[in-house]
Amino acid sequence: MPPRTSGESHLTKILALLLLVVAGALVFTVFQSRNNGGRGGSNVTVEPKAIHRGSDEPLGADEQATIDIFNERASSVVHITSLESRRNQITLDVSEIPQGTGTGFVWDDAGHIVTNYHVIASGNRASVTLNDNSTYPATIIGKTPDKDLAVLHIDAPAAKLKRILIGESAKLRVGQKVLAIGNPFGLDQTLTTGVISGLGREIKSMSGRPIQDVIQTDASINPGNSGGPLLDSSGRLIGINTAIYSPSGANAGIGFAVPVDTITAAVPQLIKFGKLTRPGLGINILTDQIAVSQGIKGVVILGVQVGGAAEKAGIVGTQQTPDGTVLGDVIVALGGTEIKSSTDLYKLLDAHKVGDEVDLSVEKDGARRTVKVTLQAIEPVTP
Repeated sequence: MPPRTSGESHLTKILALLLLVVAGALVFTVFQSRNNGGRGGSNVTVEPKAIHRGSDEPLGADEQATIDIFNERASSVVHITSLESRRNQITLDVSEIPQGTGTGFVWDDAGHIVTNYHVIASGNRASVTLNDNSTYPATIIGKTPDKDLAVLHIDAPAAKLKRILIGESAKLRVGQKVLAIGNPFGLDQTLTTGVISGLGREIKSMSGRPIQDVIQTDASINPGNSGGPLLDSSGRLIGINTAIYSPSGANAGIGFAVPVDTITAAVPQLIKFGKLTRPGLGINILTDQIAVSQGIKGVVILGVQVGGAAEKAGIVGTQQTPDGTVLGDVIVALGGTEIKSSTDLYKLLDAHKVGDEVDLSVEKDGARRTVKVTLQAIEPVTP
């Protein structure tokens, strides 16, 4: 036998080393397989997880009820675009510039649409898109900043107008389920659910007057959902979604809705007269901040309307004399209820109507007197 060369000897060593590595891997695999009870072996068959399909299973009663209400009431919800007509100074062409969007709902089959005042406040016209995506030009026929309500009118076939089902808000209770429907983008309706988390709340309107008996809910109310309906578990209108409150400024805070009892009292007047007539005294008042800074408790009367209710009752306003300013009467009570601020006064006046006779208590120079005042109609101030 010829002697081995150094190259052949080196190759033999490499082959021997590879055989040792393969043998070691096989031993390790067998050892692991035994320790795992054979779970990792190549002969184990892995069965796919069974998928439990629920499409054919009935939904829960509460789920189905929510779906039914949404399907039934969504057709009453509309998308609103606020528009402002502007004339080009060069071409004299008139164009309509979008000012904002929001939600509304069909009030009746005559074409009246109810929404928030702040949805249409920046424009002088609007367009309304119905549930079937048909769009109609809308005329703003009535508005009340004091209640954040507005009524539009569209010339649409009655068959396309499915009016909302009206409920009541006086008997609502904390914990009741509510549903908020909106149409923020004009593409499709959205639904959020929650409960009534508070009643008798108060928020400030765009005119500065308080809106009373507001409903507080944890149902998410996105900015574009303003003007949409808040419904009870029977699908009846109990409020109009009007505002959100969030410390971060995001749309994930507390939702508020103007109660339906306020809506049903205001909308007929807005349709008929274009405005909401409220009772008043015919006076101008000093701001609460200045009154408080001067240590005055009550509502300071700056001036009285000539021939108005207050003047007829002998109420006097603040006067300028050669010796300086002479403070007018300070309202301290109405109907026996004490008044400390203008908010207190507005609340008490809103409980009355034009023509009511009330007992008004005023103070001047430390003397207190009570006079009878017949409340007059006050024209709303548009901010």
